[in-house]
Amino acid sequence: MHVLVTGAGGMLGRELKAAFAEGWQVTALSRAELDVARWGDVRERVAEARPDVVVNSAAFTDVDGCESRVDHAMQINAIGAKNVAAAAEAIGAACVQVSTDFVFRGDAHEPYCENDPVGPESVYARSKYWGEVLCREVSSKLTIVRTQWLYGHGGKNFVETILRLASERDELSIVGDQFGCPTFCRDLAQGIRRLVEEATPGTYHLSGRGSCSWFEFAQRILELAGVTGVTVKPTTAAAFGRPAPRPAYSVLRNYHLELTLGDFVREWPEMLAEYLRERSAAN
Repeated sequence: MHVLVTGAGGMLGRELKAAFAEGWQVTALSRAELDVARWGDVRERVAEARPDVVVNSAAFTDVDGCESRVDHAMQINAIGAKNVAAAAEAIGAACVQVSTDFVFRGDAHEPYCENDPVGPESVYARSKYWGEVLCREVSSKLTIVRTQWLYGHGGKNFVETILRLASERDELSIVGDQFGCPTFCRDLAQGIRRLVEEATPGTYHLSGRGSCSWFEFAQRILELAGVTGVTVKPTTAAAFGRPAPRPAYSVLRNYHLELTLGDFVREWPEMLAEYLRERSAAN
């Protein structure tokens, strides 16, 4: 079996290459090697490689940056996603589109299931939502995987930001009124492989089990990393003042995943502990 991974230079793309390395032929294309917004290039590269599955992890994920770069966000996250799905469909390949918890409004009081009504509010959220819509229009073998609060090796993420700030300051103010679930890119990548191999196409949520606020996440990062002497205080999203709105509560329930493959996803603190152990060993 042959898989083609777009966005292969990012945190998730790197983990996808590793997840499919054993038993699969892998074609991994970074943003520099393939701009998903360029239909002709996407069609040519996919037709040339002729994979059985295309996994699109290419995305413009600067949530605040999307507010001022609307066209770019739509070209990458919506049109680019459609291009990848259409190119896969043209050769009879399956397609996996990675999406986000941001497609939900965030005003729920219990975890979102796959069929719950969406309500994207930010430019980033709308661009990812339209990516889902357009992919469904062109692909007959489409798997959409929504995830959230990603971190991983080799990229900018919340874990690295907290550890950097903790090395520079004695006190951190972290948003305490937004809730989600941290997810290690490795677990996501391995879960995507299982979906490709064992499940039928459809829409799935795949994020770490459990939930927390950004404030609680930061506390656990410092605790597991053994960082002392830094005070973490909660603040509000309104006080923090970001250009793009974020869902206040966007915890995902892996309902369809558990129904199909069983409850194999780890608790988020277990994922985080592994990431920090590996990070420490590498340093």
